[in-house]
Amino acid sequence: MLKSGLAESVSAMNTRLYPALSVAALCFALMLVSEPAHAFRCGNKLVKKDMHEAQVRAACGAPTTARIIGSTVRDVNIPIQRGHSGGWSQTYFPGYNFLQEVIITEYVYNFGPRKFMRRLLFEGGMLVSIESVGYGYREDD
Repeated sequence: MLKSGLAESVSAMNTRLYPALSVAALCFALMLVSEPAHAFRCGNKLVKKDMHEAQVRAACGAPTTARIIGSTVRDVNIPIQRGHSGGWSQTYFPGYNFLQEVIITEYVYNFGPRKFMRRLLFEGGMLVSIESVGYGYREDD
């Protein structure tokens, strides 16, 4: 009789434990497939590296501040298109030693006092860096 009561108690504990383990496993799986650290959301749109300035402005609107902070020299990747079995693919061949000077632009977005401000760096119009620069502030109208 004691064995029977113990088995029932273990069985009852297992049925209560499985939903909790399922929820924990689901949360862990969602953390693995969450947004990368080098991206953030503007409303319901995702902003990530390698986006163009125009795409970022379309997603987030005009930045709080925008300024040109310098220039740099970068290698130019030359895209070469080739047809393969009825389709087109684009292959890049870097390393031809073609250099181009590109402008570095900084955008800062202030999302208010309860969210982090974001500092975005663009090289030649392409987003290369996203940084959090602390909590935002309330803008006076």
